[in-house]
Amino acid sequence: MKKTAVLYVHGRGGSGAECEHYRPLFPGCEVFGLDYKAQVPWEAGAEIRKAAEGLRAGHEGLILAANSIGAFFAMNSGADPLIREAFFISPIVDMEGLILRMMAMANVTEAELRDRGVIPTDFGEELSWEYLSWVRQHPATWTAPTHILYGSCDNLTPFEDIRSFAERHGADLAVMEGGEHWFHTAEQLRFLDDWIKNTGVVK
Repeated sequence: MKKTAVLYVHGRGGSGAECEHYRPLFPGCEVFGLDYKAQVPWEAGAEIRKAAEGLRAGHEGLILAANSIGAFFAMNSGADPLIREAFFISPIVDMEGLILRMMAMANVTEAELRDRGVIPTDFGEELSWEYLSWVRQHPATWTAPTHILYGSCDNLTPFEDIRSFAERHGADLAVMEGGEHWFHTAEQLRFLDDWIKNTGVVK
């Protein structure tokens, strides 16, 4: 009898091994972590799509769990028709807005970025005109039923952005007061675990 597969897509600096945390949360499912190699959405999305197609072909259904920029990459993969349910943890839902805020922090204008192509910043991020242009030209469309977890102290995505995204896509939105972008403390992880269990997706 085929089981449901769960595909975990990590955020920046993470790894597919993080999927181990999710195994007990999806009893009766097979949980897989994807170690994607690409760092740009047009390449990472293709890796996620390939993984989703492979898992869906061999399983009864497919659930996606994606963290931060991993959720952004997944939304640009075109894999949503393959996915029964999606769980987004601290997703980046407005990459253009995030890039523009980083440009403002670095005092970089659009003209400067266009002329130079790539500009490193003092806070460790690299600004790319190609990346910004691609994001503008490829607005993400997402159709899979989705549950979103957001921390009220998320320093990357304003609450209005996450609420607007949830409303547009008919997604469930849970907010942890005092939660951060990175859910990593014992309290935050308990909240995350309870959030997945309480959706009732996995019996």
